[in-house]
Amino acid sequence: MAVPTSLQPGPLPTSADGRRAWRAVASASCASLVGIGLARFAYTPLLPAIIDGGWFPASTAAYLGAANLAGYLAGALLGRRLAARTRVPTVLRGMMGLATVAFFACAFPLSVAWFFAWRFASGFAGGALMVLAAPAVLPHVPPGKRGLAGGLIFMGIGAGVAASGTLVPLLLQGGLRQAWFGLGALSALVTLLGWRCWPSEAPAPARVGARSAPSRSPGRATLRALYAEYALNAAAWVPHMLFLVDLVARGLGRGIQAGSHYWVLFGLGATVGPILVGHLADRVGFGTALRLAFLVEAGAVAIPALGLGEPWLVLSSVTVGAFVTGTVPLMLGRIGELLPDDPERQKAAWSVATVAFALFQAGAAYGLSFVFAHTGGDYALLFALGAAAMVLALAIDLATAQATRRAATASRH
Repeated sequence: MAVPTSLQPGPLPTSADGRRAWRAVASASCASLVGIGLARFAYTPLLPAIIDGGWFPASTAAYLGAANLAGYLAGALLGRRLAARTRVPTVLRGMMGLATVAFFACAFPLSVAWFFAWRFASGFAGGALMVLAAPAVLPHVPPGKRGLAGGLIFMGIGAGVAASGTLVPLLLQGGLRQAWFGLGALSALVTLLGWRCWPSEAPAPARVGARSAPSRSPGRATLRALYAEYALNAAAWVPHMLFLVDLVARGLGRGIQAGSHYWVLFGLGATVGPILVGHLADRVGFGTALRLAFLVEAGAVAIPALGLGEPWLVLSSVTVGAFVTGTVPLMLGRIGELLPDDPERQKAAWSVATVAFALFQAGAAYGLSFVFAHTGGDYALLFALGAAAMVLALAIDLATAQATRRAATASRH
């Protein structure tokens, strides 16, 4: 669900350039807050109220939530084509505006088709924003600061999640329609805050220095395994992203207020996740950090299926939230390790990984919604399937690493 932070070099900025760059980073953070933090994740704390308010039955409401993920896939695939036809800042502003309009449109449940179309539109806007926003900004940031800049951009997602979890219960006191209006007003405000700070032109290209000899490239199997691992991560997160609040509110009978508290915890984890995992990767390397992340995530995703009690559910919410955003820089760093000194191949690899992520997340959303509807609302099964996907990602990573070591040993003999 994000974009590369260090795939192309940029010029050395003046102090004025630096100020403009950090204002642009703030705009990109606003884009991730609107396009993902609100447009995607605000639906989760609203889901129980949509069902209890009689807008849609439980099975239909779950499918409507998955419509956003399908839209995200379309936006990720088509965002660059849109940008090729007009100026990137124009597309970015348009997509933030589309996400905002979708909030107001969803305040009127005229029909399933109407609601589906606007949930799809909000997802499309989020996918396009995540494909385009950071690449438009990060080349203007000094190379040594792009990790920090990327973390700030990704923090926008967590901030949106935390904001939606905090505000939705308050807004629902005025009614479900008023909650949608309130989220639309917040989205409009954030859109306006980020409206003017997008870079108006690409940075000057870096001077071409001495030739850079490409390092030995990994085999196709290694990259394909990485794509599969990222896609399985996307599937494993869906139970938390779509059903966490509903599990607490209706499954455990604690109400929407309690469910929203867990969503705030999820958002807090998503806010600090990129910084924490980036620090870990700096110490142990991206490959090792990614493997450790898969192991921890498998346990965290499984916790709601085990019925271990409230403290464990809190731990699960925070941990999964942290890795929803934190895995992005880990995956980017791993691609950089596998394809050093080759920014064009890095960008191509990241594009494939992003599409695989979006495809599996949308497929898992519809698949798990089907399971939920046809098992009488079996929450435990959903989280068990998510944990199984994470275990499979870890197994693929370990098997690939072992195969790579064997190949390297054989080549030396």
